[in-house]
Amino acid sequence: MSAGLFGIATSGLNAAQRALDTTGHNIANVNTEGYSRQRTEQGTRPAQFSGAGYVGRGVDVNTVRRMYDEFVQTQLRNNTTSSEYYNTQRDFISRVDNLLADPAAGLSPGLQQFFSATQELANDPTSSANRTVLISEAESLVDRFKFLDQRLKDQQTIVDGQIGSGVDEVNGYADSIAKLNQQIVAAQGRGQPPNDLLDKRDQMVLEMSRFVDVRTTIQDDGSMNVFIGRGQGVVLGNKATPLSASRPTPGAPLEVNFGAQGGNKTNVTNLISGGKLGGLLELRSSVLDEAQNELGRVAVAVAVGFNNQHTQGLDAEGKLGQDFFKVPEPEVLSGRGVEVSKPDVSFDPAGLSELKSSDYRLQFQSGQWNLTRLSDGQKLGSYGVNEEVKVEGLVIAMPGGPPDAKEGDNFLIRPTRSAAQGIEVAVREPQRLAAAQAFSNDLAEDQELLHFSPGTTYQPGDDLTFTGFSEDPDGSDLWRATTTDGAEIVVRSTDDPGDVVLTGNDAFGLGDNRNALALAQVQGTQYLDDGRSSIEDAYNGLIGKVGTQTRQTQVAAESQARLLADAKAQRESLSGVNLDEEAANLLRFQQAYQASAQVIAVTSTLFDTLIGVARR
Repeated sequence: MSAGLFGIATSGLNAAQRALDTTGHNIANVNTEGYSRQRTEQGTRPAQFSGAGYVGRGVDVNTVRRMYDEFVQTQLRNNTTSSEYYNTQRDFISRVDNLLADPAAGLSPGLQQFFSATQELANDPTSSANRTVLISEAESLVDRFKFLDQRLKDQQTIVDGQIGSGVDEVNGYADSIAKLNQQIVAAQGRGQPPNDLLDKRDQMVLEMSRFVDVRTTIQDDGSMNVFIGRGQGVVLGNKATPLSASRPTPGAPLEVNFGAQGGNKTNVTNLISGGKLGGLLELRSSVLDEAQNELGRVAVAVAVGFNNQHTQGLDAEGKLGQDFFKVPEPEVLSGRGVEVSKPDVSFDPAGLSELKSSDYRLQFQSGQWNLTRLSDGQKLGSYGVNEEVKVEGLVIAMPGGPPDAKEGDNFLIRPTRSAAQGIEVAVREPQRLAAAQAFSNDLAEDQELLHFSPGTTYQPGDDLTFTGFSEDPDGSDLWRATTTDGAEIVVRSTDDPGDVVLTGNDAFGLGDNRNALALAQVQGTQYLDDGRSSIEDAYNGLIGKVGTQTRQTQVAAESQARLLADAKAQRESLSGVNLDEEAANLLRFQQAYQASAQVIAVTSTLFDTLIGVARR
């Protein structure tokens, strides 16, 4: 009897010891990230049959189980992914919004000051000071374009750097999960769950979910497979497949690839969603790229729109106006392995209203060049080799064909991406400002339209009869002709003033401000979006769009923060260590240990009594 009682007491003592060990382990890991509270599970030993019935034989410790729920953990992981996604976007979009809408550093003040200076020139076109101020304000406007573009590029650089770092982090977690899988499979072969290893693996997956949306499946052997994107398995059993970040060609956007370096890699840039990586990639394409493109489109509109009007006027010397701004050239990037020459791309001054803030893909397929607008994926047309086309405000001279061009060769056309950086002021001399109105809107500099002599009639619109010529005191090659209606015409002459070439009209003399007035109206002229938007409308639309995105991401980030806090609280209530509860358990298991020890003491007394009786 004493031997049976001793075994019962010993089993109770061992069970209490295991429970105390588990409680101590919980208390020690109260601040361990990802640790799940553990509990010792006990079970009654099979009873022994006797004539008086079944007699108990004590207790066994069946297992040590962690307090864990897969659904709760998945919710925490999903909320972590969403929260990181919106937090990343909110931080960057807020910077872009503050930059573009800044009342001092934004573009709107620069545009206003430039066109105010143009209006001042119209008020007094004879003022050298007004002409100098206009050129100075133009240079300030150009500097502002460059400043904003550079700041956006700086954000692009930061985003690319964080994408690279994020890829490295994901790879590090994938390696850790693969190694933990190997250890877990080996440990579970002993018949008991390795709780601490399982917690570490879950924590690694949770950390990975901060960078990208992940999905997991548990295999029969206890290993976990981890997938991202559209089923790309970054962890399969004890094998991890790395991601990499690289540019396919210099200047091209940074791409995220799935597969080993130097081997067969798959571009998964457009497949990654959620988390910090997903937020960065979405931010780059939908905010930074679009902001740079739209800023560049405004720069092109300013340059082309102002040039179109400036070349229709006469400068202070009676010469036709030149381009006031240097129009930036569209950017063209060759695809990997392309040997054929790049297409020649330029802006169409007459097609400014059709210009889009989109990039384009030009790809050679079945003997033709196919042009696709990347903002919405719409195919714009197929064109023959060396064909010149005008499309969406661009003039594109298509590349040649085989043998240089191969099937699949492609070019990335970014018309306005670098335009804000490429715009320059071309007119530096105040006298070259064309404030006066030229006679014909169709005149080009030194274009010979008509030879005539006194008494002939010229009829571009109204009949004008020239009655005589007089040498202009400002230059021997300029002559003034008076018409029968009293208007004064400035003409450029050959050596014989009786045979002249008409180049311009100065009917109002040196105070002619008609072209300056037209230049001032460029600010509000609806050049863009098929005649629906002015230059300021386009920039204000950009500010409005970024501002709306900023507000949306702020609201989403705050909402996700609350959901994440709820998910953490739910996990904590189930898996977290409560020190008050553990203290109570510590006391309870201590008392159980002492009670079992007392049973052993009683057993010893009974055994001594039995021995004493036997000696008599």
